[in-house]
Amino acid sequence: MSDIRKNLEALATSIEHLQNQPAPKPAVRDRELSGDKIHGGMITGFSSVGISDETTKKVLTLKDDGLHIGVVYVDILPGDVTVGGSLTVRGEITAKKLHVEELTADVRNETSDPLSFTAKGNKTAYGKGLIWPGGDYTKQFLLQEKPDRFFSTESVELRAHKIYMINGQNVLSQDALGTTVVKSNIKKLGTLEELNVEGHVVVDSYLYYDANTQRLGLGTESPNGAVSIASLDHEFIIDPTEDRDFKVGTYTTADLHIVTDDTARISVGATGTVTVNTKLVVRDTVGIGVKNYATDVDLTVGGAIRVQGKKFESSQSHPDSGSYTKGDIVWNTDPRPSSYVGWVCVKSGTPGDWKPFGQISS
Repeated sequence: MSDIRKNLEALATSIEHLQNQPAPKPAVRDRELSGDKIHGGMITGFSSVGISDETTKKVLTLKDDGLHIGVVYVDILPGDVTVGGSLTVRGEITAKKLHVEELTADVRNETSDPLSFTAKGNKTAYGKGLIWPGGDYTKQFLLQEKPDRFFSTESVELRAHKIYMINGQNVLSQDALGTTVVKSNIKKLGTLEELNVEGHVVVDSYLYYDANTQRLGLGTESPNGAVSIASLDHEFIIDPTEDRDFKVGTYTTADLHIVTDDTARISVGATGTVTVNTKLVVRDTVGIGVKNYATDVDLTVGGAIRVQGKKFESSQSHPDSGSYTKGDIVWNTDPRPSSYVGWVCVKSGTPGDWKPFGQISS
């Protein structure tokens, strides 16, 4: 019995000893991570060849609607990315090509390439450009068609001393038109300091210059002189002749008046009659009815003259025809000794009664 008791005590001691020993770790033969191994637990310090877990708090959540994450650091997204909501970028965006349907910006745009408005499908680029909404109306700078042109609702201003050019040629500057501007329909000008005109000139459908004939007309498109002033029925001309002289007067059958103080002083009738309507002062010799007048007398007359109603003429004898008035005198053109200086009409008639006077001594 004592032996049995001893053996039982030894067995109890061994069992107690085994109970105080830590349980041995079981050998893990399947090292793959799957739902069969983990459900609802937490893994910390996890790492693999492609994953390193250094988090100290939850940063990523997987739900049925997708991946939820607060901050993402990504170097490259090699595939297409679709953003269903808003996208806020606090840094810079570098893109090879950017397509947007609507762009709202309040920033400075810098680009090394031109701003391009591209037509899509059957739609053209007409009507596209720059638009500034707001204010009294929308300001626009757009491409229009028929013909192709740019339309602006606002004035266009250049900086001082800048030039508007076409095909590399100066067209308009702050104070000058370019030399290539040769045609214009300008209707109003300010004060001109110089004006050079080549070709025909028309002013108010009244002044005409014909470059072909080199004639200037006032009131006529077809002047008959180098300078012509015309009314409805008459025309006044100034014109050089082939003899290097000048002619001045009426081209039509109209009287010509030389006036001062709006009063006709000398009048030339349509048939050539000259009428002096004021005092006449001649400061040199005068010839009437002669081609060559004498220079040793003040008046040379080629025919009879009448002074205060009395007629004076010359002949070899008294008249035997014609009508004469008492007091008319005929001077003897062949005076001789014992003859007479002339004859005087003592009775009016045809030819009147004549008596010799002024006997010349023998």
